[in-house]
Amino acid sequence: MKERNIQFKYFIYESPEELPDEDLALLTLARKTMENAYAPYSGFRVGAAVLLEGGEMLAGTNYENAAYPLGACAERNVLAAAHAQHPDKAVLAIAIAVQNDKMEIVEPAAPCGGCRQNILETERKNNHHIRIIMHGESGPVYVVEKGADLLPLAFDETYL
Repeated sequence: MKERNIQFKYFIYESPEELPDEDLALLTLARKTMENAYAPYSGFRVGAAVLLEGGEMLAGTNYENAAYPLGACAERNVLAAAHAQHPDKAVLAIAIAVQNDKMEIVEPAAPCGGCRQNILETERKNNHHIRIIMHGESGPVYVVEKGADLLPLAFDETYL
């Protein structure tokens, strides 16, 4: 039997103000857009914003449904919108901001497994890594240099 370890590197900024200007602007857009999230059941609001080649930014939110599996995540919504509006522009970064109406979130929330798969698919489609910027309501900001780091041993087009 062999044993292997999977590790990845991420960066911790003590506050959003420590981020480079471009990342701070993207996170600010995600946080502002998060206010429009439709989360009447869980109270868990998510805003996501992407930076495209050329500098344009797009944003989206989560959108819940009483039939829980039918809700849509902010990350997947904004990635789909980016492809629909700019299919030939690579996504360079995605910022994710979260808020819970029931308690304060002081640590960043990472994308769910489905969103990680969508981020990886977008990286492969565009042949470009996507930097992921994550923040709670307060506290530190985590930055991962590429989506593939959040989904080791991923399922991709090589299996099809």
